[in-house]
Amino acid sequence: MTDAPIAIPHADAAAIEAIVSEPEGEAWATVVLAHGAGAGKDHGFMVGMAHALADAGLRVVRFDFPYVTAGKRFPDRAPAAIAAWRSATDAARTLGDVPLVAAGKSFGGRMATMAVAEGMPVDALVSLGYPLHAPGKPERLRDEHLHGMTTPHRIVQGTNDPFSSGDLLEGVVARIGGSATIDAVEGGGHSFEVAGRKRTPEVIATELAPRVVDWLRATVG
Repeated sequence: MTDAPIAIPHADAAAIEAIVSEPEGEAWATVVLAHGAGAGKDHGFMVGMAHALADAGLRVVRFDFPYVTAGKRFPDRAPAAIAAWRSATDAARTLGDVPLVAAGKSFGGRMATMAVAEGMPVDALVSLGYPLHAPGKPERLRDEHLHGMTTPHRIVQGTNDPFSSGDLLEGVVARIGGSATIDAVEGGGHSFEVAGRKRTPEVIATELAPRVVDWLRATVG
C-alpha cells in the first residue's frame, strides 16, 4: 500500500487536497472517503480506514473539504460541500475503470448522500455514523433527500450514537426501501468508540473496515 498526495481541480475554490492510497495489486474498486465536520483527511480515523481498505485491495481517495484547506472551523454549507464531492469523484473516476464508491464519516457521508440525491453518479454509498439529527433534537430529522434513492447504501451506525437515537434510523431505512441497509455496531458511539474499550481512532477505524469491505465485495466486487 502506498500513499500519494494529489491536488484535485475545483472550480469553486482552491484545489482540493487529497491523498490516494493505492493497494499493492490492481484495485477492484475506488472509494472516495470524506471526513466528518470536526476533523480533516489526516485524522487518525480517516488514515486508519483508508489504509485498511487499501490493504483489502481498494483504491482510496481521502480529501479535505474546502473549509479545512482554508483553515476555517465551521463546515461548508451543503452546496459547497456537494460541489467538492463532485470534483473529488470526477477525479477519482479517472484513476481506473472500476466501481466507484462514495463513503464518509458523519458530515462527509451525509454530504455524499445529498450529492448522489442531486445526481452524482456512484455505484455505492457508505455512511460511517450518519448524523440523522443533532444530539437531543430527534424531532428534526435530516432524511428528506434519502427517500426515493436507489443507489446501494450501507449505513454503519453505533447503537449508542447520540446523532441517531432510538429506532429512528430503522424507520428511515424502512421508508427508503431495499437499497439501504444498516450495519449496527453494538455499543458504539458516533465515532464508534465503545465504553470500556480504550482504542485510538486509527485502531477503531481499522477494526471497523472489514465490515465495509465485506459489504462492498457483495455489492460492487
